[in-house]
Amino acid sequence: MAVAPAATTLRPSDPPILRFDVVERVVHWATATLFVTLMLTGAALYAGPVSTLVGHRDVVRAIHVAAGLALPVPLIIGLIGRWGAALRHDLRRINRWIPDDRLWMRRRTRGAARLGKFNPGQKLNATFLGASIVLMVATGSIMNWFDAFPLSWRTGATFVHDWVALGVWLAVGGHVLFALRDPDALGSMLRGAISARWARTRRPRWYEDRTGMPAERLKTSR
Repeated sequence: MAVAPAATTLRPSDPPILRFDVVERVVHWATATLFVTLMLTGAALYAGPVSTLVGHRDVVRAIHVAAGLALPVPLIIGLIGRWGAALRHDLRRINRWIPDDRLWMRRRTRGAARLGKFNPGQKLNATFLGASIVLMVATGSIMNWFDAFPLSWRTGATFVHDWVALGVWLAVGGHVLFALRDPDALGSMLRGAISARWARTRRPRWYEDRTGMPAERLKTSR
């Protein structure tokens, strides 16, 4: 008589795993707040009807400039000192690409990818937003203190600033949509920890690094 295959189950008793420490969460939400402030004030300054509706253009402009200058501050503070060890480690993860990332990029092989802490989409998004911080601060400074720069610089800065701003809107919008589609991952940016089940199934390579245990599902007989 044939023997029924053993059922595969996940270990429900595993404790949650810390995904983001306090420093990482504070840096994320502080930077996100500054990005949203810049996006909204920038839209008010750029779009004529919105600018008219909001009014107080000088105040909006002052807020925009202040938020822009403050944009790199949370990340810089988060990276320095011993408290930034986890954040620095995550930045190294974002800059490191593995063969499984290429599998994930192709839909037909995505299911075979054994990912680390971040998927390739998150790595690309973080890289773009990090580069945009440098570009937006540099070009925004040229636009704000324009007397110190030649006309060609001011024209180029305005062009780059506008197009990078559009890219930021798309990147942030996509980031928010994907976060809302994964409540567990979003919760880990609020509370820090995430379920072992999520880590084992969605980020098996990271799960193994964190726990020293294989990410394969356990087999239990009935």
